[in-house]
Amino acid sequence: MPTLISDLRGQLIARAKAEGFARVGICAPGAIPHAAGRLADFVAKGRHGQMGWMADRMHWRGDPAALWPEARSVVMLAEPYTPGHDPLAVLDRRDRGAISVYAQNRDYHDVLKKRLKRLGRWLIDVAGGEIKVFVDTAPVMEKPLAAAAGLGWQGKHTNLLGRDLGNWVFLGALFTTHDLPKDTPEADHCGSCTACLDICPTRAFPAPYQLDARRCISYLTIEHKGPVDEALRPALGNRIYGCDDCLAVCPWNKFAVAAHEAKYAARPDLVAPKLADLAALDEAGFRALFSGSPIKRIGWARFLRNVLYAIGNSGDPALAGAAEARVGNADAAVADAARWAVARLRGR
Repeated sequence: MPTLISDLRGQLIARAKAEGFARVGICAPGAIPHAAGRLADFVAKGRHGQMGWMADRMHWRGDPAALWPEARSVVMLAEPYTPGHDPLAVLDRRDRGAISVYAQNRDYHDVLKKRLKRLGRWLIDVAGGEIKVFVDTAPVMEKPLAAAAGLGWQGKHTNLLGRDLGNWVFLGALFTTHDLPKDTPEADHCGSCTACLDICPTRAFPAPYQLDARRCISYLTIEHKGPVDEALRPALGNRIYGCDDCLAVCPWNKFAVAAHEAKYAARPDLVAPKLADLAALDEAGFRALFSGSPIKRIGWARFLRNVLYAIGNSGDPALAGAAEARVGNADAAVADAARWAVARLRGR
């Protein structure tokens, strides 16, 4: 039996790479014993902000074995989305919007989950058993599990990175009832580097390896409902969906694996879209422009709020008219953002 299981592991890894995954690692469901305590501390300090679902399902998120007691192995898979351009260059173009690299084309949840399901079906066909697949939308702590599976380590920016992987990766998890040989966790190789902490515009890292989501631009532009704290708005700059600063400056990216999935390649119209054009979108136009994109999930009003903050930070009086047109918007957060932008650009 051990030989058969070993063969199955090798076949599984080969199949996963044939599906397009760059790295594969395996750990036990109980391989992250410290995760529950760290998550509880994160929530107790209120650092999850409005993400109530993190608190509601802590018992599952902190213990993969509790999520599915029958699982004997967790197969963690990494797929690269390394950009082919400098994601920080757009930050100097204040009349343009900065969209996080991962959202400049198709929604990775859909692309990655289909690939995971194909891999899972193959495993069942070959060896039987049961599987469950997860991509970021279930109470699964992918990054600690990926570190336990030897794919890399969680850097000081809390994201996963690897010496031969970089940090531009999507993670998928395949839970299986097969008891497969496990990998050795990767050691931390951040050393004395603090590049990711130093670049953060909103100082969202209270300490290395700790994140306060309430100050994170990705959280503020995607998850946060309602108006953003006025003290934080100037630091948003022209970032209208997510933020790549801490990822972009990581020195380990010189070893980043190139992206090969065409659906992750940046759409030219989303690399540096004009703020004036985005502010003019109605809801139908928003849905059409971002069809199949993760941006569509935050809805038109929240996206428009972000665009108006960017307009307020642009320093370009020519954009004041675009903001004034939204002052009477029915959504209170949008109207507030429009008034704030107008006041900034009109010098009031």
